[in-house]
Amino acid sequence: MDSETKSNIVLVGMPGVGKSTVGVLLAKQLGRYFLDTDVFIQVVTERNLQQIIDEQGLEEFRNVEESHVLCIEVENAVIATGGSVVYGEKAMAHLKENGVVVHLDLPLEKIKQRVQNLNSRGLVIEKGKTLDDLYRQRQPLYRRYADITIDCTDKNQDQLVAEIIKKLPLS
Repeated sequence: MDSETKSNIVLVGMPGVGKSTVGVLLAKQLGRYFLDTDVFIQVVTERNLQQIIDEQGLEEFRNVEESHVLCIEVENAVIATGGSVVYGEKAMAHLKENGVVVHLDLPLEKIKQRVQNLNSRGLVIEKGKTLDDLYRQRQPLYRRYADITIDCTDKNQDQLVAEIIKKLPLS
């Protein structure tokens, strides 16, 4: 399916880049549905992300995330994903099938300023690893799947929404 026929806008990126906040504003601006995959998982499982990670471990959380993303069947939506969705090849293929993937990119130092609650946020990070490690591991994956990359440095949410809309292949 070419980008002109893709109806969803899928936001990916590191924790703290603003996927959910920008996603809500983008959906409102475009008159679309908004879906946050982290919230979707929490509602369906009746547990928060950190509980799933604590009770079942990182690998099982990734499986839960991928299985929930694979059952999403929406059109004309803005979808904000969890930062770890890029570990799931099937999940990303599913999202790309009917969506334009927008990578919200922010330098590591800015992310560190925004993300303070590493132990309670539901972050998919192996014990002993740092946010630096996570950044180095995920950035190539975000770039691999992205149709569009938006540099979020020193931009407010309204500027980001405007830039995303400008770069989208919308009819």
